[in-house]
Amino acid sequence: MRITLLGSTGSIGRNALRIIRENSARFEVIGLSCWEGVDRLIEQIREFRPRVVAVKGDKEAEKIRDKRVKVLKGIEALKEIAAQKVDLVLNAVSGFNGIFATISALEIGNRVALANKESLVAGGELIMEIVREKGNPIVPVDSEHSAIYRLMKGEKKIKKIILTASGGPFLFYSRKELKNVRVEDALKHPKWKMGKKISIDSATFMNKALEVIEAHYLFDIPPERIEVLIHPEAVVHSMV
Repeated sequence: MRITLLGSTGSIGRNALRIIRENSARFEVIGLSCWEGVDRLIEQIREFRPRVVAVKGDKEAEKIRDKRVKVLKGIEALKEIAAQKVDLVLNAVSGFNGIFATISALEIGNRVALANKESLVAGGELIMEIVREKGNPIVPVDSEHSAIYRLMKGEKKIKKIILTASGGPFLFYSRKELKNVRVEDALKHPKWKMGKKISIDSATFMNKALEVIEAHYLFDIPPERIEVLIHPEAVVHSMV
């Protein structure tokens, strides 16, 4: 299987490469990308020998000395690398930039494994229209929506979807205590070690609002049939 990994230096990208490493006979890495963490990308280039990589800009590109790899830069680079024909594009880019890669990959006919929620939050109608037109479904790989995707296979009549939330670091805080919290407190998630933005979104529950929007588009379920349940043990990711 030929695969392109966008956001290869983040946690999802690194875990995907770990699986590829353990099953090296089954995979060929065609492209990699990163916005930050170019030093880690250079290590990945040495190991996986991609044909092309995409980075943020000139400063990052200059660090890559390997002449066997084509180096692209900027947002246009993300679009170009996603549009190269492969068997699977894993989009684990963080933030709104990921939407351009998702659209490019789908329009060329690539199958997309999606871990970039902004693609559907910001462009859900457009992206799902492309999915319907191309007949190539998105495979969600982020925890909650991946669980829902697997549970819904073959099911036609869905009553509701339940997304679980850990409750974050402030679950048992009183209103009085909440008035004095600091950014540092919000970053101390009791269960997961995540990036700063995701940790803050988890502490404010904004991430669940985004996940409701994402589930609505992915599974064509009305928002009123998507519930959020606080589950501090974080054993169950989602229910259908």
